[in-house]
Parts: sequence; C-alpha cells; structure tokens
Amino acid sequence: MPEIIWEDPYCAEGNNCFRVGTDADGKAYIAVAGQEDAYLTDSREALRSLIREIKAGKADHLL
Repeated sequence: MPEIIWEDPYCAEGNNCFRVGTDADGKAYIAVAGQEDAYLTDSREALRSLIREIKAGKADHLL
C-alpha cells in the first residue's frame, strides 16, 4: 500500500464522510472515512470533479 497523506474528513449533512489523500508521486485517493484501506485512485482532476459533484449534492449516493 502506498504511503497516503489523508486530509481531514469531509462530511455532508446526513451523508457518509469521505477523505481525500495524495502520495509522494502526486497520485490522488478518495475513501469513505474510517475505511481508508478501501480507497479509489485516479487522476487529481477526476477526483476533484467527483468531489465537486458530491459537495453540490449531485453524487452523494455514490458513497
């Protein structure tokens, strides 16, 4: 498992909390808070786009 530096959890009202992290190579990761060993990884831009949709209330069902 890569060494991932996780940010503080983001928790929307009534929804799951998720965390975003990066590794030394600049890869981005996202995971449900408390389940960081079951993360997804993709480009930073792809994850940034997903997070924008989640925060906008459009994709919270994905987590």
